[in-house]
Amino acid sequence: MPTPSDRGMPGGGPPIEPIRVLRPRRTDALAELMKDMPPRAAVRYESFALPVPPSGTEDATEELPPVTEDRTRRSRDIPRGRVPGLRRTAIAAVVTAAAVTGFGCALLLAGRGESTAVAAPEPTATASATPTPTPTAAGATDPDGSGTLRQGDSGPEVSDLQERLRRIPNVYDNGSTDGTYDPTLTAAVARFQLWYGIRGDEDGVYGDDTRRDLESRTGGG
Repeated sequence: MPTPSDRGMPGGGPPIEPIRVLRPRRTDALAELMKDMPPRAAVRYESFALPVPPSGTEDATEELPPVTEDRTRRSRDIPRGRVPGLRRTAIAAVVTAAAVTGFGCALLLAGRGESTAVAAPEPTATASATPTPTPTAAGATDPDGSGTLRQGDSGPEVSDLQERLRRIPNVYDNGSTDGTYDPTLTAAVARFQLWYGIRGDEDGVYGDDTRRDLESRTGGG
């Protein structure tokens, strides 16, 4: 059985030659166009001068019209529910209302104060109607007791009070025993009442409660 000598060639036939396809390139078309153009030396350019305006005259320049905003477009750009200046107007209205309200309240309070002042009774009439208390005289009824001693009194009872107070430590040390109820003795009595909790008599007044406590501490009368 005969075998072909080459796989690409059929057995017993003529050899197949490759086919060449020629395609025009773009550079070939450009070269054809360049052939049709005349050479550079053959091209001539025509020159001419522009007219020069006479000296001292200038072309009048026309002023452009002012640019106006498109109101339609501007109104479209504003969102709905908002008007320019509305916020400022609202703030001004609120401030004005607050000022008017405060002024009205001030007038109302001033009117009430004047009416109260007019309706109030005069203090002079009440003071004149009230009797002025007079100091109790010797032998009269005394709220602190019948044997009460106070500043301005004098006598042997005051001397006895001074002697008793000198026995109480730090109350009337080295105090006078001349029988005169002076401011120094008043301060000593008030100090004794404060330190020993005596509340039945006035401060600095030698009444029954103070006398009873002092005599219990310094011996009988």
